[in-house]
Amino acid sequence: MPDGPALASSSAPVTAASVQPAIAVSGLAKRVADASGELTILHEVDFTVQKAETLAIVGASGSGKSTLLGLLAGLDTPSAGKVVLDGVDIYALDEDGRAALRKEKLGFVFQSFQLLAHLTALENVMLPLELAGVAQARERAEAMLARVGLSSRLRHYPKYLSGGEQQRVALARAFVTEPPLLFADEPTGSLDAATGEAVIQLMFELNRQHGSTLVLVTHDQAMAARCGRTITIAAGRLV
Repeated sequence: MPDGPALASSSAPVTAASVQPAIAVSGLAKRVADASGELTILHEVDFTVQKAETLAIVGASGSGKSTLLGLLAGLDTPSAGKVVLDGVDIYALDEDGRAALRKEKLGFVFQSFQLLAHLTALENVMLPLELAGVAQARERAEAMLARVGLSSRLRHYPKYLSGGEQQRVALARAFVTEPPLLFADEPTGSLDAATGEAVIQLMFELNRQHGSTLVLVTHDQAMAARCGRTITIAAGRLV
């Protein structure tokens, strides 16, 4: 029998395909050692996200939002708990297994861009397509960069791009493979209002057109309000 509370947040009809959530988090915690002993960054949290749902994670700086998003993506190791992405317990995998899962299922937009300095904007966006063995990688990358307004900057290296332009390259790289899961950490933090709105529209368009599950960390209450659901973190706890 399907679990009633796990499905309560989804507006989609209950079908056999929708019983398994896109993300299931249980008892997830992160603790680190500091000078005073042990610091708890994230207390045990539990929640689910249904397929094609849009979820905003909000909270004050230092509340644990980015830590939670990194744990959801398997970019860090929890002190306790479990994250299941599309039926796969990611922390039952080794590091290589988690990397393979991210390549297959996940697009991630980092707050610090994480572009490869020795690759052009076009090459940065082509890279995930080439790693996945996708045909016409160049054409698809060019089309995605055009959608974020960077057709004239294809051959520029990151050091010659503004912060906003680098963020748009990072967004194009995350979106170009049309992954079933999209994670974004303050995706419009470095963008002007007009470009930020275009990026927001692109994220939600991918959610609608491809059924991608969108999870984003943001301080922007207007962006959070556009999501189907919002969860708030304070001092490492869901509130």
